[in-house]
Amino acid sequence: MNKVIFASFAVALCFAVGQALQCYECKLGFWDFCITTKKTCDAGQQCFSGSGVAVGSLLKLKTKGCLDVNKCNKTEQTNFTSSSSTELYQLNKTCCATDLCNSALGHIHVSVGSMALSTITTIFMAKLLI
Repeated sequence: MNKVIFASFAVALCFAVGQALQCYECKLGFWDFCITTKKTCDAGQQCFSGSGVAVGSLLKLKTKGCLDVNKCNKTEQTNFTSSSSTELYQLNKTCCATDLCNSALGHIHVSVGSMALSTITTIFMAKLLI
């Protein structure tokens, strides 16, 4: 009986770990330069990558992070303030819903923490059930 309860707990733990979406975050980048960190999104959010232009199409802007689902895949007009003037620019925001999917590389990423926990749980369960 204890093995069944423990197995149920281990399976539930694997699903719980998979619920927190990890995304790359970059507040504001220029051209292809964007310093990123990893961020865990809140409920109702997805990863996004945003790109736009300002200063007469000379300055390419990039941004990444978590975004509310109702704001996904839309174009947003924003004021970009410089020392001499304020210019309006448009930022296209594209969303995705898997861990670290908003990377610039376009590769499929797997959360290392989730994969490690799943592997350890599987090995432990196999030892327990055998």
